[in-house]
Amino acid sequence: MRNALVELSNVVRDVQDPADISFAASRILGEALEVSRAGYGVIDPALETITIERDWNAEGISSLAGVLQFRDYGSYIEDLKRGKDVIIADADLDPRSVEGADALKAISAQAVVNMPLTEQGGLVALLYLNHATARDWLDDEIAFVREVAERTRVATERRRAEIELRELAASLEQQVEERTRDLIAAEEALRQSQKMEAVGQLTGGLAHDFNNLLTGITGGLEMIQIRRAQGRHEDVDRYVHAAQGAARRAAALTHRLLAFSRRQTLAPKPTCVVDLVNGMVDLVMRTVGPAIEVEAVNGVGLWPVLVDPSQLENALLNLCINARDAMPDGGKITIETGNRWLDRRTAVERDMEPGQYVSLCVSDTGTGMSKETISKAFDPFFTTKPIGMGTGLGLSMIYGFTRQSGGQTRIYSELGRGSTICLYLPRHLGEAGTPATPEAEPALAPQAREGETVLVIDDEPTVRMLVVEILEGLGYGALEAIDGAAGLKILESDTRVDLLITDVGLPGGMNGRQVADAARVNRPDLKILFITGYAENAVLSHGHLDPGMHVLTKPFSMEAMKQRITDLLH
Repeated sequence: MRNALVELSNVVRDVQDPADISFAASRILGEALEVSRAGYGVIDPALETITIERDWNAEGISSLAGVLQFRDYGSYIEDLKRGKDVIIADADLDPRSVEGADALKAISAQAVVNMPLTEQGGLVALLYLNHATARDWLDDEIAFVREVAERTRVATERRRAEIELRELAASLEQQVEERTRDLIAAEEALRQSQKMEAVGQLTGGLAHDFNNLLTGITGGLEMIQIRRAQGRHEDVDRYVHAAQGAARRAAALTHRLLAFSRRQTLAPKPTCVVDLVNGMVDLVMRTVGPAIEVEAVNGVGLWPVLVDPSQLENALLNLCINARDAMPDGGKITIETGNRWLDRRTAVERDMEPGQYVSLCVSDTGTGMSKETISKAFDPFFTTKPIGMGTGLGLSMIYGFTRQSGGQTRIYSELGRGSTICLYLPRHLGEAGTPATPEAEPALAPQAREGETVLVIDDEPTVRMLVVEILEGLGYGALEAIDGAAGLKILESDTRVDLLITDVGLPGGMNGRQVADAARVNRPDLKILFITGYAENAVLSHGHLDPGMHVLTKPFSMEAMKQRITDLLH
């Protein structure tokens, strides 16, 4: 019996299904006591029935699986209802079974042990042992049966509780998943609504500013026509300058929008932020005026960063101008740089990847910002300044620039306690370049050598006309194509082409980069100048151009195009 209890312990430990535990316990009991049958059944006290799913049977003994009526086998159900064990050595002699003795012997149960299992005082199940012939049940055998019954009851209840808990957990998990899907759908709907609101604000602000600028351009051109028709040429220059000024402001506006959307064309270089800040301090002081003190606090051993230095200078100047506007009665601006090593927790707080960064922070002692203002500060055309005092694109441009450079912009501010705006730029593992020196006045552009030819591909006739005018003025032969297919046909011929000038976005299914790559199969040394209205990174390989490939951003001045052509061909 001791070995049987050890085996039962192993079953209780390893078997998961409560029904399998009950059957294994029945088998252990049957084999250990050498009886004809052993099993468990579920009791219905009201109907006085037992339902048996599976029992253990010795060789030659039939199973009792099914539903049995206790009254068919005697009156001992009364003892079971009271929670008493029923131990019968011989059904023919026990008064509780004598009337059903023949029925008991017919199912190989002349000797019987029935142990009721109760929960909360009620009869729920039965452990039973049957033997085909009469036999005496020894005290140690009955004690053994009770031990097995108790261990089995505890084990099966625990397994059922575990199963119910797993099912409950699965149900809760399913409910959480469904709830999460509902929340995601609701959040997506909210984001879409906010996106449409932002698009409305963006297009409204953009339309307002561009309509003003276009009025200056078209009005200036119309006035030139009117004055020419009148033979009055003295005012023409004034209208030309007005139209050009409006056009330049329109170009600046598009550059700010591209910066916000992280699609501006950048020229990143290894840059020392300390040198850049020191070179800007005088300009900042002149810009903000004498009522505001400017202090630069630079970290020691600052790491280099890979950024477009001119864009970083613009960002710094913009931040200082914003700081000045937040201090109408004067105050102090502090420009601070430092190395920052962000661990995972700190990086997550700033919506960044962990790693090494250089921070450039501008602090002021001004009015500060509310939480609501901070939450909208990077939105395009959002401004707290009076009408006509700001476009609302400064911070959005700075945010887009830092994100496009792999960094982040963060605002720290409280009402009445000033503001600090920090740019975080990734560390560049290399040496920083020296600050750029002012360019010398451009010399007269050299004329073309005999036979030099340039192919211009652009679907905009005005752009093609202007570029061809420049080329012919410099003495170059000019070829034109309106799309990639037409341009590639020329490039695949024997026609001489020394330089390809192509728009990046072209109609007809072939963009400028694809044309250039195809052209270089047969013309590997062909020089290429891309002209583009925005930084199509996917087309321009995320800013990594092959040798001999260059980019010029629209809108460009005629002088800039002339200088770039002569630089490339000479």
